[in-house]
Amino acid sequence: MSDTIKRIDDIVKGNHIVLFMKGTAQFPMCGFSGRAIQILKSCGATGVKTFNVLEDEEIRQGIKEYANWPTIPQLYVKGEFIGGSDILAEMHEAGELQDLLRA
Repeated sequence: MSDTIKRIDDIVKGNHIVLFMKGTAQFPMCGFSGRAIQILKSCGATGVKTFNVLEDEEIRQGIKEYANWPTIPQLYVKGEFIGGSDILAEMHEAGELQDLLRA
C-alpha cells in the first residue's frame, strides 16, 4: 500500500463520516462539493470530517484510485464509500441517506 493510500485509509477509517471535497464546508470550491455539503446539512449530519483535496495533490489523485471513482466529492460513512454528489442527491430524495447517517 502506498503512503498516500495509507493516509487516505487512515482518514476514512478514523472518522465516522468523511467527505473528500474541493474547498471546505464553509467555502466549497465547486458546485458539486457545495451540493454535497448542503445535502449532508439537510440530513442533519454532525461530526462530518471534510478534507480539502485542493490542498494536497497526492490525496486529490490518490482518492480516485482508493475508491476506483474518478470524481470528487466522495463520501465515506463508517469506512464505506457511498458515492459522489449525484448519488448523495438520489439517496437523500429516497430517504436512504438519512437512515445511513443515523445508523
